[in-house]
This record gives sequence, structure tokens and C-alpha cells, in this order.
Amino acid sequence: MKHLYLILTLLGIALPYGAFLPWLVDNGINIGAFIDAILSNPISVFAWLDVVVSACTLIIFILVDGKRHQVRYRHLALLGTCTVGVSCGLPLYLYLKERQSQPES
Repeated sequence: MKHLYLILTLLGIALPYGAFLPWLVDNGINIGAFIDAILSNPISVFAWLDVVVSACTLIIFILVDGKRHQVRYRHLALLGTCTVGVSCGLPLYLYLKERQSQPES
């Protein structure tokens, strides 16, 4: 499973940034345009609210579960969640937890 989680982490970085980077190239670091895009229609608002709630839930989960199971490098999953999103943070955390629970072969 740890290899699958690692692959999903890489996809969780590549796919969102594959969509975001062209927008960033076209618009630059324009917070106003970014907010306008988020609020452009109800489905965009729905998607962003879903992501924000999921990210908050994941952050709490990583903090609590990571401390309970003493998952090393869990801060990297927090960083991935905050800089990329849930698509990076969740599989990265699961990878770290799985890697720690399996003896090295």
C-alpha cells in the first residue's frame, strides 16, 4: 500500500498544479482574480467549500492521529495539505503512516 500512497501523492501534486500553473501564468499572482474565479458560479463555490472543509478535517486528523501514533515527518503532510491540497496531504500522510508501520524489507 505504501507504494500506492506514494504514487497517489505524486498525482495529488501533479494534477492540481497542472491545472493551476496555466492559470498562474495567465494571471500572475492576482489575488483578486483568484477570488473572482472561486466565486464565479455556484459550482465553483461548492467545490472550494468542499475542499476547505476537507482540508480542515485532514489537518485536525493529522495532528491528532499523528501525535497518537507518533508518525514521523507528519509535518510534511500538513505542509502538503496547506500548499497543494487534500490530494497531496492525505495520501502523503497515509504513506508516512504505512511506511512507519511496516518493517523495512
